[in-house]
Amino acid sequence: MIYLYIFISKILENTLATLRIIVVANGKKKLGALLQGMVATLWILVIGIIITNINKDIFKIICFITGSIVGSYTGSILEEKIALGNILIIIKSDNINIIKEYYKNKKIATYSNYICFIIKRRKIKKVIKEIIKIDRKCKIITERIKINYDKLIT
Repeated sequence: MIYLYIFISKILENTLATLRIIVVANGKKKLGALLQGMVATLWILVIGIIITNINKDIFKIICFITGSIVGSYTGSILEEKIALGNILIIIKSDNINIIKEYYKNKKIATYSNYICFIIKRRKIKKVIKEIIKIDRKCKIITERIKINYDKLIT
């Protein structure tokens, strides 16, 4: 039972630690601090269990390491599903007017045969698929941004 506790605690700790990094990178400092407190608490509890008789029970270390690996992977997947933040998308296309019409409800900047707009990060795959349907030869550049420019404009 102790091995399962170590394994699950490390998964949870590393998942929260991965999310904390992403949350802080997206400007959510208070949530990041709260997550760090949870990570530290889990770490202390698990380490306290592991260092007791560590020389006699190598399986504790194996559970700790395996939980760390699984937790890091789980955190990455969870972060991708949550997809915090915004993306600046820049498109170069010969069909820019069609793309502009398709996204007419967005605040768009157009320059010759370039178009730029901001979308929620969780929508990036859908938007790229839509753009490629319009123009398979287009060039798309994306960049994560921290600031929600819509809030600055209004």
